[in-house]
Amino acid sequence: METTIQRADNQLVALFSGRLDTAAAQQTIQDVQPLLEAANTEIILDCKDLEYISSSGLRIFLTIRKEAASKGSKVIVRNISADIRQVFVMTGFISLFEIQ
Repeated sequence: METTIQRADNQLVALFSGRLDTAAAQQTIQDVQPLLEAANTEIILDCKDLEYISSSGLRIFLTIRKEAASKGSKVIVRNISADIRQVFVMTGFISLFEIQ
Protein backbone atom coordinates (compact mmCIF):
# COMPACT_ATOMS: atom_id res chain seq x y z
CA MET A 1 0.00 0.00 0.00
CA GLU A 2 1.32 3.41 -0.95
CA THR A 3 -0.09 6.81 -0.03
CA THR A 4 1.13 10.01 -1.64
CA ILE A 5 -0.03 13.45 -0.58
CA GLN A 6 0.16 16.45 -2.90
CA ARG A 7 -0.94 20.04 -2.50
CA ALA A 8 -2.89 21.51 -5.43
CA ASP A 9 -4.26 25.05 -5.16
CA ASN A 10 -6.41 25.10 -2.00
CA GLN A 11 -6.68 21.32 -1.83
CA LEU A 12 -4.75 18.43 -0.42
CA VAL A 13 -4.85 15.32 -2.60
CA ALA A 14 -4.10 11.87 -1.20
CA LEU A 15 -3.39 9.25 -3.84
CA PHE A 16 -3.94 5.68 -2.67
CA SER A 17 -2.36 2.73 -4.45
CA GLY A 18 -2.66 -0.95 -3.56
CA ARG A 19 -4.68 -2.70 -0.86
CA LEU A 20 -5.84 -0.68 2.13
CA ASP A 21 -6.34 -3.61 4.47
CA THR A 22 -5.70 -4.19 8.17
CA ALA A 23 -2.01 -4.89 7.57
CA ALA A 24 -1.54 -1.57 5.75
CA ALA A 25 -3.78 0.54 8.01
CA GLN A 26 -1.20 1.40 10.68
CA GLN A 27 1.26 2.81 8.13
CA THR A 28 -1.53 4.52 6.18
CA ILE A 29 -2.80 6.40 9.23
CA GLN A 30 0.73 7.74 9.69
CA ASP A 31 0.92 8.62 5.99
CA VAL A 32 -2.33 10.62 6.10
CA GLN A 33 -1.36 12.58 9.23
CA PRO A 34 -0.69 15.73 7.13
CA LEU A 35 -4.33 15.57 6.00
CA LEU A 36 -5.52 15.53 9.60
CA GLU A 37 -3.27 18.44 10.51
CA ALA A 38 -4.44 20.54 7.53
CA ALA A 39 -8.07 19.43 7.51
CA ASN A 40 -9.27 23.03 7.21
CA THR A 41 -8.50 22.67 3.50
CA GLU A 42 -10.57 20.68 1.00
CA ILE A 43 -9.30 17.10 0.89
CA ILE A 44 -9.43 14.82 -2.14
CA LEU A 45 -9.02 11.09 -1.61
CA ASP A 46 -8.05 9.76 -5.03
CA CYS A 47 -8.71 6.02 -5.20
CA LYS A 48 -7.84 5.46 -8.85
CA ASP A 49 -5.19 2.87 -7.98
CA LEU A 50 -6.82 1.55 -4.81
CA GLU A 51 -7.50 -2.16 -5.31
CA TYR A 52 -9.23 -3.02 -2.03
CA ILE A 53 -10.45 -1.33 1.15
CA SER A 54 -11.18 -3.13 4.43
CA SER A 55 -13.05 -1.88 7.48
CA SER A 56 -9.71 -0.56 8.78
CA GLY A 57 -9.34 1.49 5.61
CA LEU A 58 -12.91 2.76 5.88
CA ARG A 59 -12.16 3.81 9.45
CA ILE A 60 -9.22 5.91 8.17
CA PHE A 61 -11.47 7.60 5.60
CA LEU A 62 -14.02 8.29 8.33
CA THR A 63 -11.33 9.77 10.61
CA ILE A 64 -10.26 12.13 7.82
CA ARG A 65 -13.89 13.12 7.18
CA LYS A 66 -14.59 13.80 10.87
CA GLU A 67 -11.48 15.94 11.24
CA ALA A 68 -12.30 17.92 8.09
CA ALA A 69 -15.93 18.43 9.19
CA SER A 70 -14.80 19.68 12.60
CA LYS A 71 -12.75 22.35 10.82
CA GLY A 72 -15.50 23.31 8.37
CA SER A 73 -14.00 21.56 5.37
CA LYS A 74 -15.05 18.65 3.21
CA VAL A 75 -13.65 15.44 1.80
CA ILE A 76 -14.20 14.31 -1.78
CA VAL A 77 -13.58 10.70 -2.79
CA ARG A 78 -12.57 10.41 -6.40
CA ASN A 79 -12.08 7.60 -8.93
CA ILE A 80 -13.39 4.62 -6.97
CA SER A 81 -13.73 1.30 -8.74
CA ALA A 82 -17.03 -0.54 -9.01
CA ASP A 83 -15.94 -2.97 -6.27
CA ILE A 84 -15.02 -0.20 -3.84
CA ARG A 85 -18.20 1.70 -4.71
CA GLN A 86 -20.12 -1.44 -3.73
CA VAL A 87 -18.35 -1.49 -0.35
CA PHE A 88 -19.26 2.18 0.12
CA VAL A 89 -22.91 1.41 -0.74
CA MET A 90 -23.12 -1.62 1.57
CA THR A 91 -21.60 0.27 4.51
CA GLY A 92 -23.50 3.52 3.98
CA PHE A 93 -20.30 5.44 3.31
CA ILE A 94 -21.71 6.48 -0.06
CA SER A 95 -23.88 9.03 1.75
CA LEU A 96 -21.04 10.31 3.96
CA PHE A 97 -18.76 11.47 1.16
CA GLU A 98 -19.04 13.46 -2.01
CA ILE A 99 -18.11 10.91 -4.69
CA GLN A 100 -16.69 12.03 -8.02
